[in-house]
Amino acid sequence: GLPPTLPTLPLELTILYNFLLFTVGTSDSAVEGIRQGLLRVLEACGNCGQGLSMEELWQKVLQEVTAEELQAPLHRLGALQAAWWLSDGRLSSTTILVRLLSHAEDLGRAHCHEGENELLSLLKAWQLPAEDTSLPLTQSIEYLKEMLCTTAAFLQGLQELDAGNLSTALSYLQKAAGGFCTKKVLAQIYTCLGCCTHRMGKPQTALQYLKQALQIDFQCLPALSHAAAVYHQLGETDVELQALALLYEALVRKPPAAAPSSQCFLIQMELLIHTPVLASLLRPHHPSEVKYLLAQRCLQDRRVTDAVEHYLDLLSLLQEGLQQQVPLGGSSALPRIPEIFLEAASALEQAGRHQDAITMGEEVISRTTDLIPRMLQLEKVLEQTECTSPEAALSQTKESLCCLAWRAAAFLHQGWAWAKLGESKEAITQFSRCLGDLLRVQLWGSGTEPIENLLPEVEVLQKIRLFSLIGRGMQFMELGKHKEALLDFQHGLHISPGDPAAASYLVQALWKLNRKQEAATHWQKFFQNSSGEDGKGRPCPLYLVSCLKKVMFPHRESLARSVQDFLGAKDQDLAS
Repeated sequence: GLPPTLPTLPLELTILYNFLLFTVGTSDSAVEGIRQGLLRVLEACGNCGQGLSMEELWQKVLQEVTAEELQAPLHRLGALQAAWWLSDGRLSSTTILVRLLSHAEDLGRAHCHEGENELLSLLKAWQLPAEDTSLPLTQSIEYLKEMLCTTAAFLQGLQELDAGNLSTALSYLQKAAGGFCTKKVLAQIYTCLGCCTHRMGKPQTALQYLKQALQIDFQCLPALSHAAAVYHQLGETDVELQALALLYEALVRKPPAAAPSSQCFLIQMELLIHTPVLASLLRPHHPSEVKYLLAQRCLQDRRVTDAVEHYLDLLSLLQEGLQQQVPLGGSSALPRIPEIFLEAASALEQAGRHQDAITMGEEVISRTTDLIPRMLQLEKVLEQTECTSPEAALSQTKESLCCLAWRAAAFLHQGWAWAKLGESKEAITQFSRCLGDLLRVQLWGSGTEPIENLLPEVEVLQKIRLFSLIGRGMQFMELGKHKEALLDFQHGLHISPGDPAAASYLVQALWKLNRKQEAATHWQKFFQNSSGEDGKGRPCPLYLVSCLKKVMFPHRESLARSVQDFLGAKDQDLAS
């Protein structure tokens, strides 16, 4: 409550500086403390700063207060102010303040908003006043200035990285890597350098930066995660799986206590760089996410034995309730739970564990049965979205379609599993259940545009229907029911005109029925006059990829020879 006086202000401001260093976690109270300190400085000089913003208050103080003994205390408070403004992402305000501290006499430039690289040059050119050694400081302003330089470079690098200005971001991040910071932050900077160069199309350079990050701080697990992504892009599956396995082990193992630092500072860069961009780049993975990536990569690379092991481990984690700690969808690597079960069923089936695959499919069916409407008319849904809340209606429709696709895919996998067990009748039953489920949806509207162009989920349902028709037709062929098989293959071609698998099986069915002329005509139509439509459309979900391989016609060359021999013999008969 004592009035401020010039002789006591240096001590008062030094005490304020030391006190504020202990409140670094509460920036609002710290900034208010700086405001009160500056107001007391103006009061001691016979001026008033009430009602001014912090930027205006700093400008007034540095313009009107020229006492030599106050320069060092004011610069210390200015460094604290710059730190909090940087932590709030206020780079422009920080630039103006540092410009005032560096060139207080050049007030005409105080409102000049130049490029953000000016901040770095101003910080480096900032000449700190001589300190009064009789006044002890909790943290040296020289160290704080070095942190500000590194923080400014790091934050501007992150800002440019988020904006897609990769070359500029790389330059800033490299400057930050050469600055003053802890090992933990340095590892984060190298991780960001790795992400930046990866986006620039320089995977090898990215790996070098990410390796440096791990060498500096072996607990910088985001660097290991990004390295796995780079190896995936390079197609180096073995190394990618090793990186993911190390990441998983590190996540499930309790991390060792951090080694004490040789130097302790109250303000560290960790408190100044909490930005959404950095949080996204360094987002910690849950063990379940990494375990899923291991399972997914193994399944994609046909390492089905390893894939089965990882999927079963993952399902065990999820059943223990850990899925509640992991955000499904969005930024998470985990898909929806039924898709994980279906991918596991696909892996089990490919590994020859057909009964386990059937059990896995039953789990999906039981979880989704109550979520599917008895009938879903997409045309009416799309008409409703034009006059009511479109987002809610479309979201509910997409969810219903997803549930229907998962249940139908479960029946589909069960059909293939029973087929592999030699139980053709049971396989036909499951394929028929799959097709019966899909009859709940009216797939085409009355307009000229197919609904699958408006709702991508519909295309997945069409693929499931095609695979199920071909699968059921194949089982009818096994039982010698060629007419029933022919109908399924014809229906499949109606759904997907020109599909090579359906066309091949159709020709085979006609051949078995001794309708060789029709078979030859269809063969010429599908395989001599067109290239087919194989590979068109969106990629299959991972849980359907194995079905895509199962429906491939295995006897195409022999069937082609038979057709060509028939046509050749017919030509000879006509010639004679």
